Amino acid sequence: MEFSENLLIAAAQPGARSPAWVMTLFALGMLATYVGVAVDSFHKTVAALTGAVVLVPLALVLGVLPDYDATYEILSHDLNIFGVIIGTGILVDVTGRSGLFHFLSILIVKATGGRASALYFAICTLTFLFVAVLTIVPAMLILSSLVLVICRKLAYPPKPFLLSVAICANSGAVVTFASGLPNIMIGTQAGIPYVHFLMVAAPYALISFLIALAGLRFAFRRSLPWTQSDTQQAELKSRIERFDAWALVEDRGVLVRSAVILALTVVGFALAQPLGVGMDFIAIAGGTAALLFAGKTIEDSIAKVNWTIILFFLGLFLIIGCVKATGALNLLAEQVVALSGGSTGLLVALLTGFSAVASAIIDNIPVAATLIPVVDQIGAGGVAVEPLWWGTILGCNLGGNGTPIGSISCVIALYTLKKEAQQSVSWGEFIRLGGTIMVVQIAGAIAYLLALNAMGWIPRLPG
Repeated sequence: MEFSENLLIAAAQPGARSPAWVMTLFALGMLATYVGVAVDSFHKTVAALTGAVVLVPLALVLGVLPDYDATYEILSHDLNIFGVIIGTGILVDVTGRSGLFHFLSILIVKATGGRASALYFAICTLTFLFVAVLTIVPAMLILSSLVLVICRKLAYPPKPFLLSVAICANSGAVVTFASGLPNIMIGTQAGIPYVHFLMVAAPYALISFLIALAGLRFAFRRSLPWTQSDTQQAELKSRIERFDAWALVEDRGVLVRSAVILALTVVGFALAQPLGVGMDFIAIAGGTAALLFAGKTIEDSIAKVNWTIILFFLGLFLIIGCVKATGALNLLAEQVVALSGGSTGLLVALLTGFSAVASAIIDNIPVAATLIPVVDQIGAGGVAVEPLWWGTILGCNLGGNGTPIGSISCVIALYTLKKEAQQSVSWGEFIRLGGTIMVVQIAGAIAYLLALNAMGWIPRLPG
């Protein structure tokens, strides 16, 4: 099988690789960190930082990292994430103080009549659209604040809403080139045009959203009052009539300026790629504009940035960088290639499934970074590489639904739920919900890509 041999030869070109016992040691260190993250009595940020403090010196002693400066190289690949979190954190806080989110929440409540079913589907749809336009981090920060305001006003439990927002967000992240960080990484490396995302990724993003919506509606069938009697609706209507959208608006001029800055930031995210700037620059620019034109308590707004999540990802990225430096992630990816046996269909299934499972366990950014050179090598072996790129994109994004730390949307939602509502979600509970939805979405993604490829509907890459 010449094709199969070429495929395996192309994939089997790793760089320096540590001995098997070193890869195993670091993999166990990462696993121990995830156990610490999963234990409710041990703060996940402390777990991530502890893992980094242990693995970085170990990597230096064992020669996995050439020197300490290599840790800065690891973090340099993810600085854009920190910039987006900081910039949007400031923007969201300043905008929230203007009363804009409260104003919007009351409009949504009044438009749906406050009915749990209508409100739930409106928020999930808004999540899908917000993430597609805003990208996942700023959209999640805004929507988390919005959901909390609405739930407090109507005395609805925030847990079903926040978990649904987190899971639906990962479908929205598939829509465009700029919606998710794996899209940007893979799209840039593969040279995928912006319009190809609208042709290939966006249709399945909608399908995966509908799958998520159906699964979530079933899972939360007893958690919300989906069917409300005439008496309950009359009581809701009476309560909503007393809501004042302007109640928390101290200065309408500040609200208008906040809304304009937020809208311009959204446009900036959409135009970041054509403008040749990063999402982090747009986020920082939006946050700075908010402080300059709408911020009154500047130091307090900066302090409200979610530093806990930033430190969590700081530790996590260092751990993953050390494990990746041992060659363990490349070795796993190569095994997926070897298992394909030369079948394009099986290779698409394996890469999509592997990227999803790995993203759920590790985080989609390092998984995408690891698979990019592997898919490049596979393409050099004579296989049509386009369906493999799309499988990796769909797997990395939708795999985030598998675990509480699989995507930043899940991390933000669960952190908000714990901090603001004092409610925790165990790993088992989340995996039963998000993991089940992920399996159905990934199975659908594989079938979707194979069907498109068989019909010749996946556009070839330029050049």
